[in-house]
Amino acid sequence: MAAETDTGAIEDFGQVSRTVGTVFRYLLLAATMFGIVMLAVLLLYVANDAIRPLTADPGWYLAFFLALVAPTGIAGWAVRRRDPAALTFGTFLVGMLVVSLMFSGGVALLVIDVVPPLVALAFAIGLAVPIGATVGLTRYAHRISFTLRLAATTAVFYLSLFGLPGPIGDAVGAPPIVPSLVALVQSVPVIPVDWMMVAAVVGGGSAAAIGTYVASVGDGSAGLYAAGVALAASAAAGAAGPLVGVDSVPAVVITAVALVPTTAYAWRGGFTEEGSPLGLVFAATVVVGALVGAAAVDVLGFAGPQSWVDWGFLTSAHSGTAENAGLYPAIGGSILLMTTVAALSFPVGVGAAVYLEEYAGDNALTRFVDVNISNLAGVPSVVYGLLGLGVFVTYLGRSAGTVLVGGATLALLILPIVIISAREAIRSVPSDMRQASYGMGATRWQTVKNVVLPEAFPGILTGTILALGRAIGETAPLIMIGAPNVVFNLPTALGSKVSAMPLQVYAWSSLFASEDFYTKAVPAGVVVLLAVLLAMNSVAIVLRNKFERTQ
Repeated sequence: MAAETDTGAIEDFGQVSRTVGTVFRYLLLAATMFGIVMLAVLLLYVANDAIRPLTADPGWYLAFFLALVAPTGIAGWAVRRRDPAALTFGTFLVGMLVVSLMFSGGVALLVIDVVPPLVALAFAIGLAVPIGATVGLTRYAHRISFTLRLAATTAVFYLSLFGLPGPIGDAVGAPPIVPSLVALVQSVPVIPVDWMMVAAVVGGGSAAAIGTYVASVGDGSAGLYAAGVALAASAAAGAAGPLVGVDSVPAVVITAVALVPTTAYAWRGGFTEEGSPLGLVFAATVVVGALVGAAAVDVLGFAGPQSWVDWGFLTSAHSGTAENAGLYPAIGGSILLMTTVAALSFPVGVGAAVYLEEYAGDNALTRFVDVNISNLAGVPSVVYGLLGLGVFVTYLGRSAGTVLVGGATLALLILPIVIISAREAIRSVPSDMRQASYGMGATRWQTVKNVVLPEAFPGILTGTILALGRAIGETAPLIMIGAPNVVFNLPTALGSKVSAMPLQVYAWSSLFASEDFYTKAVPAGVVVLLAVLLAMNSVAIVLRNKFERTQ
């Protein structure tokens, strides 16, 4: 390609060499493969110390090869020949089951050891009632002004959660006049058993999500039917769990968080018009093969790998010996920290992104904010730790190392990332959709609420999950705010001292530095942390791919 300048001279790109381009391409491929291989070697080295695969009996490997590996390979080859998309669906279904089982463990930890079921039920009711009232008010949006609806919604939420005068009255020393709905529920003298309350909260939330999911495929009546079946399945699991040796509360959580969503996705992918039952065959081969292999090695007495990542490691507290050290309080601390981070960073980040993209004009102040947000995204995490120490601990007088202070500090860390990713997702919404909404008489707020945010939500959620993945692996901010390296109990309130998985691993490798901790506890903790990160990132990747396919 060439171009003629004003002076008549001919300018071009110079001599074109296909050989140079080929060499450059292979150099890039070699650099990429080198990085991947080095990372894989490092991960394999850590996984070998944590899982110790060579300690298993040869018969253990043979049993799983015959029951799982060989049938999975044959089924995968056969399904791929018939329908490659079905193999992709089946693989994703198995991955969804594994990841959802991991998440169900985190939810079970919260409802069993952190949040009492009655408290969870009270807050669920305290949020459900004002949400229902808000939905009812939106039906009369054409009769009631926006200001009046906003005031009524705020009042309903405040009364339901705090009562009168609530925190405002507590600040000035006023006595309580009207109790909150949350307090009323907790004061009821007769309450259901724990698993029933967990089924109402966790199973109810899962049923609502399943109903919405099925309604998006079929119609509203199908969604209601699916929600009812999902809620009934969660309740049935609580009643039938003890019959098969599983406590009622874990049975409810596993069913509601893992089994019901996986079944709903399997139904859509296998029995709807765009689905294929062959994918279910592949998934069933993997699941049944794993169960058969586990039963076979148990009956035949073959010993598996003597892994340090076992049930005792996941459910035990720290110990002075590497063989008895566990990660349970740190896992619970990480879950509470991420819950706090998401609650603080998501609404603020998305709100800032909506304002900057949809409302703010192109002026000097906006450009100044844009530059600073981009710069803040690259600030080292230890600086945010110092910021949290100075603001929350020194000036606001909060206790150091608590769930609230740690969550607020990590929220500041990822807030610029959430804003940037949300702005990119909002910016990707075609302007034609906005103009069509304006052409039908919608206001700017109605356009943002009904058009822009629903279209941008998958991208916003993807960016938020990736940002949370960064926050869960941070150690420096927690050290700077005085979070303890080791805790022996789960935090039960926002003011409780908290540790986290990376902080616990850091303590094992520094304060308890010894050969045993280096070769046993530290690799096991790293493997668990990487598994959680991969699970979170897999959710983000799936959402991103789905979002790209719908464009």
